[in-house]
Amino acid sequence: MILALSGFALIAAIVLAGWALGRWGGLPDDAESALGGVVFAVLAPCLLFTGVSAADLTVLFTRSLLVFAVASGLCFGLFALLFRRRDAGTRVLGALAGGYTNANYIGLPIATYVLGDPALVVPIIMVQLLLITPAALTLLEIITTGRASWRTVAAGPVRNPLILGVLAGAAVSLTGLHVPALLAAPITALAQAAVPVVLLAFGISLARRWVLEPGPDRRPAVVAVVLKVVVMPALAFLLAVAVGLPHEARYAVTVLAALPTAQNVFLYAQQFRTGVVLVRDAVFLSTLACLPAMLLISVVARWSA
Repeated sequence: MILALSGFALIAAIVLAGWALGRWGGLPDDAESALGGVVFAVLAPCLLFTGVSAADLTVLFTRSLLVFAVASGLCFGLFALLFRRRDAGTRVLGALAGGYTNANYIGLPIATYVLGDPALVVPIIMVQLLLITPAALTLLEIITTGRASWRTVAAGPVRNPLILGVLAGAAVSLTGLHVPALLAAPITALAQAAVPVVLLAFGISLARRWVLEPGPDRRPAVVAVVLKVVVMPALAFLLAVAVGLPHEARYAVTVLAALPTAQNVFLYAQQFRTGVVLVRDAVFLSTLACLPAMLLISVVARWSA
């Protein structure tokens, strides 16, 4: 667990640097959105391409992944139901805040150092990138443009650089194509910059406003955090018992379900200019709350073994 804390410490350090920049760096007012635009258009697609192209897509078919996906989907639905009177963009992004997991940047250290197997988190990353992300981004595209024709739905993924990165990576993974080093090297370099820049933009946003300020997004943010850190792991555990997963698999899927909201959701909120405050607060608070939640799960699992 001590080694797993390094993932949290690294995130905290970069977010703190962003906060200091936003507070005292003399940045222009649009610095946060400009960084978000760079990540959305260039850095994140490169990160998604490198991650998906190197993955084994056959890992998508496991009972543990089914449990995780159903628990995540139930949290999506619960948020949308509880806040059905809010605008569609807020419902989509709030639902993502309540069920879209930081499986990469925090999930990989947790899977490696707490669960002892980094491969456990790969199926979650793949489902989120290949299924949930394209569906959510297409919905947000339709909501923000106001067009819902079949042409819009079909063209949405083609216009979205994140989805293009996922699809290109999947094509490389499935076909076994070799990416020339001349092309792979700059893509990898850009991919490595994606997460730090997202975290810097997140820190800058914290310098501009306080967390959980009074307003219409305070209650949805709290509900999203509760769904992500409390309800989702509880659902994952119950579903794991229902499908007969062995003890170690139940423990693993429950711990992974308690991971915080992914920073990707904050990037989507920035890009579509909706639900930014809600998602920012949910990412920050769920990251703080997930470690005690995981410690509690570990204690209960050891006691019940």
